Amino acid sequence: MALSFCGNNSTAYSVKNGVLNNPCFVDALNLVPHVFLLFITFPILFIGWGSQSSKVQIHHNTWLHFPGHNMRWILTFLLLLVHVCEFSEGIVCNMVMGTNHLHLFMPAFMGFVAATTSVVYYHNIETSNFPKLLLVLFIYWVLAFITKSIKLWKFAEDKGAAQYLRLYITALLVILYGLLMAVEINVIRVRKYVFFANPQKVKPPEDLQDLGVRFLQPFVNLLSKATYWWMNPLIIGAHKRPIELKKIGKLPIAMRALTNYLRLKDAYEDQRTPEDPDRSPSIWRSMYRAFGRPILLSSTFRYLADLLGFAGPLCISRIVEQLNSEKDVTHFENYHMSSHELLQNSSILAVLLFLALILQRTFLQASYYVTIETGINMRGALLAMIYNKILRLSTSNMSMGEMTLGQINNLVAIETNQLMWFLFLCPNLWAMPVQIVMGIILLRHFMGSSALVGAAVIVLLAPVQYLIATKLADTQKITLEHSTDRVKKTTEILKGIKLLKLYAWENIFCDSVEETRGKELTSLRTFAFYTSMSIFMNAAIPIAAVLATFVTYHILNKEGPSPSQAFAALSLFHILVTPLFLLSTVVRFAVKALVSVQKLGEFLQSDEIGDDSWRNGDISVSFEAGKKPMGMTKAINRKQPMRYQMDNYEQPTRRQMRPSETEDVAVKVTGGSFTWGNNLLTLSDINIRIPTGQLTMIVGQVGCGKSSLLLAMLGEMQAIEGGVYWSNKNRNSVAYAAQKSWLLNATVEENITFGSPFNKQRYKAVIDACSLQPDIDLLPFGDQTEIGERGINLSGGQRQRICVARALYQNTNIVFLDDPFSALDIHLSDHLMQEGILKYLQDDKRTVVLVTHKLQYLIHADWIIAMKDGTVLREGTLKDIQTHDIELYDHWKTLMNRQDQGLEKDIQQDSQTTLERKTLRRAFYSREAKNQIDDEDEEEEAEEEDDDNFSTTTNRRSKIPWKVCWCYLSSGGFFMVFLMIFSKLLKHSVIVAIDYWLANWTSKLNNSAETGTDMYINGTRPTNTAVQVQYDSYYLLVFIILCAAGITLCLITSLTVEFLGLSAATNLHHNLLNKIIHAPIRFFDITPLGQILNRFSADTNIIDQHIPSTLESLTRSTLLCLSGIGVIASITPIFLVALVPLAVAFYFIQKYFRVASKDLQDLDDSTQLPLLCHFSETAEGLTTIRAFRHEARFKQRMLELTDTNNTAYLFLSAANRWLEVRTDYLGAVIVLAAAAASIWSFHYGLHPGGLVGLGLTYALTVTNYLNWVVRNLADLEVQMAAVKKVNSFLSTESENYEGSMDASQVPENWPQDGEIKIQGLCVRYDPMLKPVLKHVNAYIKPGQKVGICGRTGSGKSSLSLAFFNMVDIFEGKIIIDGIDICKLPLQTLRSRLSIILQDPVLFSGSIRFNLDPEKMCTDDRLWEALEIAQLKNMVKALPGGLDAVVTEGGENFSVGQRQLFCLARAFVRKSSIFIMDEATASIDMATENILQKVVMTAFADRTVVTIAHRVSSILDAEQVLVFSSGILVESDSGPNLLAQEESLFSVLVRTHK
Repeated sequence: MALSFCGNNSTAYSVKNGVLNNPCFVDALNLVPHVFLLFITFPILFIGWGSQSSKVQIHHNTWLHFPGHNMRWILTFLLLLVHVCEFSEGIVCNMVMGTNHLHLFMPAFMGFVAATTSVVYYHNIETSNFPKLLLVLFIYWVLAFITKSIKLWKFAEDKGAAQYLRLYITALLVILYGLLMAVEINVIRVRKYVFFANPQKVKPPEDLQDLGVRFLQPFVNLLSKATYWWMNPLIIGAHKRPIELKKIGKLPIAMRALTNYLRLKDAYEDQRTPEDPDRSPSIWRSMYRAFGRPILLSSTFRYLADLLGFAGPLCISRIVEQLNSEKDVTHFENYHMSSHELLQNSSILAVLLFLALILQRTFLQASYYVTIETGINMRGALLAMIYNKILRLSTSNMSMGEMTLGQINNLVAIETNQLMWFLFLCPNLWAMPVQIVMGIILLRHFMGSSALVGAAVIVLLAPVQYLIATKLADTQKITLEHSTDRVKKTTEILKGIKLLKLYAWENIFCDSVEETRGKELTSLRTFAFYTSMSIFMNAAIPIAAVLATFVTYHILNKEGPSPSQAFAALSLFHILVTPLFLLSTVVRFAVKALVSVQKLGEFLQSDEIGDDSWRNGDISVSFEAGKKPMGMTKAINRKQPMRYQMDNYEQPTRRQMRPSETEDVAVKVTGGSFTWGNNLLTLSDINIRIPTGQLTMIVGQVGCGKSSLLLAMLGEMQAIEGGVYWSNKNRNSVAYAAQKSWLLNATVEENITFGSPFNKQRYKAVIDACSLQPDIDLLPFGDQTEIGERGINLSGGQRQRICVARALYQNTNIVFLDDPFSALDIHLSDHLMQEGILKYLQDDKRTVVLVTHKLQYLIHADWIIAMKDGTVLREGTLKDIQTHDIELYDHWKTLMNRQDQGLEKDIQQDSQTTLERKTLRRAFYSREAKNQIDDEDEEEEAEEEDDDNFSTTTNRRSKIPWKVCWCYLSSGGFFMVFLMIFSKLLKHSVIVAIDYWLANWTSKLNNSAETGTDMYINGTRPTNTAVQVQYDSYYLLVFIILCAAGITLCLITSLTVEFLGLSAATNLHHNLLNKIIHAPIRFFDITPLGQILNRFSADTNIIDQHIPSTLESLTRSTLLCLSGIGVIASITPIFLVALVPLAVAFYFIQKYFRVASKDLQDLDDSTQLPLLCHFSETAEGLTTIRAFRHEARFKQRMLELTDTNNTAYLFLSAANRWLEVRTDYLGAVIVLAAAAASIWSFHYGLHPGGLVGLGLTYALTVTNYLNWVVRNLADLEVQMAAVKKVNSFLSTESENYEGSMDASQVPENWPQDGEIKIQGLCVRYDPMLKPVLKHVNAYIKPGQKVGICGRTGSGKSSLSLAFFNMVDIFEGKIIIDGIDICKLPLQTLRSRLSIILQDPVLFSGSIRFNLDPEKMCTDDRLWEALEIAQLKNMVKALPGGLDAVVTEGGENFSVGQRQLFCLARAFVRKSSIFIMDEATASIDMATENILQKVVMTAFADRTVVTIAHRVSSILDAEQVLVFSSGILVESDSGPNLLAQEESLFSVLVRTHK
């Protein structure tokens, strides 16, 4: 058949009746504009692209939207859609007619190409900002409009045209061309690029000129917005190198926390009217006013998506119906199709279904994106609001416990997130009811009243789901309590692991953790049960609903439904289940959101700090400054004026000078009475003055109000009467060091400079004054070491000195120091007083106010304020007090004498600071060794990686960790794995069987109804309709059985997965705990505590609660997709041809997404922690921040941290949308391919219509689950990292607990005498390290008192560990009472010796538990031990006596008391060998004397080995072993060694004196 433009009819080309009356000519005329556009634009595009090819990655600073940008894109999309309809109509008409008529569809095809070109052309003009070229488009729209109008006019003249579809299509095209022309005219009007003398110059948006902004969603064109095309470079680039914070840049101004905060704050404050200023504003209303519009937009998208979702079932039913009734017809003259006929063509229906799916998915993802973006914006605003409030909270609120740190942290971490999640799910609240109602109406339409039964099943089971959801939440709470308890116990064990090993108590404590874990597992079991019930309900409800519907239908109609009805109903039930399942979640979140808003409201209404007269400057400067959006400090906008820089904070306006004030008074309090807010006066009748440029000291007993006086001057207390007056230049220039040291999670240098510019000279002077240099030298990175939660933990003294250094470093007129000496020893206090306060501050003529208990410094004071019981006792110079208040002066003198005596004692002993430094050095020594080993490993790895080429590293990032997955599954038990796989496969097979059976049943009915033939049963010909009923009943019975089996299998599979996860979690934790507790002590030296704890807390939590549900979801969605594709392929094998390219596309999408998603998830997690820390830091250090007046700087930091976290989260959600849009489009193509394949094979009579319905229903399911496969895969990959980390610890070598002797061979009372022989002993901590003791030989007689000494690092402590076989004895031996200790089982050896360690360790529990966890001793024995340790009276006084509570770490006892408890513990264990490892290092003289006395009396008959920290304590020892660099250099009695002038011992004694 020849191709011809107007057909082969002779009249086709005649123009007798006028040219325009020939329809073929009019169609040809319609081609002209399209051809014109293509001819003109192609050269321009090629030239443009050629010139741009060098800058393909053209930066977005030229992006600019012309007026009507979105309108143009929407109209062009509609135009393309109408062209598709026009083309389809043309093709169908052409097929019906005898000859080919190209003019029916050619113009439509060219129009489609031209419309596509127009939008590509427009996009290129827009990005290069060259509007003059738009003139071409303007001409095109005008021409197209004219030619289409002619066609419409000619159609309108035809009398019978009203029923033609082509008339309506042409009318639509005329309208669209007209509108596009209007858009073009509008661009000319606004931009004046042509016909006007001076065109308008327009710059791109501010954000795009800032190169730091990488989140482009608001700026890209509509197509890129809808498909997240702009994310491609980021997601594909992630494959080459990980995504870092730098790569995701900053947020656009409109999305920054500051902008949103101002929006929310205005909405909040506007509710306070002048008539009712105290009215508490509604947070709900503020949120609606600030963020309501985007939520409405999202809801609109959601409604559109939901309505389009019903196109699936409708199209399926029509396609199946049409396939069964299509007939071929041929027309020979011009044929015009009616609109009704269009919807009866199965091919066109398939295309419509495809378009509907594409649109539905685009709208759905757009709805998700808008809600998520709004939720994130709202969270940012709420965080800023909470932070602003924290900075204004009254101090009493915090100290009186009305507002605890925990509550604030909860508001930040939990409540704001609850609200954000509520907002994410918000559109569901009003979209779901509409979806459910629509679904039920359509079901009623297809299945009649029987559909209502199925719908009733779904609706009635919804409350059950809600019940399960609430139960789940409750169980989770209980689980959390148990797991917190377990982590607390584990932490204690790990902190005291050395002691537990030395006393051989690890198993007792291990059992106690296992017991708590048991309780946790019980609630986890309940949790697993409810989770599997929830999964079961979700899977079984559609089966139950379908069953109920079809059984009812059968009962009512006495026969089964037709294929079109059955499969439309089937897909409708699948649509209906989702909203009902989600509804329970949404309702739960709504309830939580209500509670969160209530808590937030209470917090925002709580008391604020009083506005004192000097506080009349607005401190919330950074937030409200001119209400201009601020940029981040780091990336200052070069092109912008100063308003974007936050470096120059405006200082609060200063109060006017009072005429009566004189310059020599810095601060004055007159008639002041102050309270902490509970109406009890803390300070009363205060009249004091602080002289300018002098040193004022405030003294008095503990609790007399000294610190309160400082805080009252700083405005932290409420003034009941009187006031505080500052001289005009002082209030904004105060530095303050609080009594309780407060540090930031930052480097040491940042903590000291505290936002002031760095001045090297001043910095060095301050560090010397606070003697911080030796401490800084010990830190791994000097003063660049991070301290705080995420860094190194310093001791109290070190922290306090950093706080004092911060106050000294600030260049302020006034310095307030609140008891800076409390945590320092005498040497440091003197040094700080002389160098820091007297020299450094006084030389600068700064006003210093010092609160102190050290009265010996009063002689340096220029002015003294003595306080008692909240009032000022005396004020004046020391001379004044000496003359006027002799009694007070004498009282001070006696106290001073006492302090001096203490001083002498203090000087005798080694300072506490050396000890702190020693502890610090120890912590690092062990960690450095570990780092060395790690570095070596890393170097090796790096070398390996260099050898590999680039692609393999990429490969490694995109590989799925199958090994780890297998390890996880196998720890769940092979039987459970087998059961899970088997039941899953069986369940999906049964579900396919149900649908397949349904397809066969309905097709058989359909065929018999059509052909009118009777059916054969068992080879005999039936004679009446009764048999047909029997036949029907047979199908129904099998259907019921299959459904019942399906429901049962749903239950079994959901249970097996959850319980497989539970058993894996049980085994992994059990093995981990046992491995860690039995690991050698070296493992704990080189592995940071936080790392081990993470395995027990975060990682265990992921394994317990997250992996099972992800695994379940992954297997379910994968099997659904596979079974769906399998069903389609089995019905229409030709579908497999289309599947190959789709599978390739899917493979690459998931590969790129998984890598990027993992990086973005890590970024989100890593940026969340600093934000939460910043909040808790601020709440802890409120007084300091306010005293320094640094609120603005802290707010700025909070905004930066919030924005960084929000950027990561937004990118993560955009990446999820990127994936979902792509998998959804792939799904739509699968539906199209399946439909096309079905229609094609049906026309060739390859299978019945019912199976087409089945294939299409499955294709729709595949669309729904494709993205879940990838999402779950990515999640599982992230979660499997937890298993990997736990596994890495499971390979740790355990200590060898066995020994070559059997425990039964060791005598019961060994060691009886306490004789120790050390022969050629060589010891090292690790086979890879150098020996710490070399060839040591010594003999200790039974009952001898031995002292061991030597310089730091000489190997003293290593010897004490060698007695317990805690280190690697690789040569020589230690023989105790004739037995070589290396042969003994460790448990036996360690349980027979006693030791007191340098750091006293107590565990939470009772005193009895701490003395005797094995429960072996009688109470008398315990009391005796306490008496020996001089603790009996103190313990008796405690409530509960021996059962009195010991808090975590023994914090409720002083260090000295803790050390005495350790002594009592050692005494309880009646061992003949007793080792003291520097046990007196951290205690005062009095406690040390008690200890020495006990050792001499109570342990008179035992062998005592003392490792001496202070040499003075072993001067009288019967034998002294002196070590140097791991070698024993001297061994003799103390007096003998002292007699030798040159001996190392006498040198040590002399230097320590």
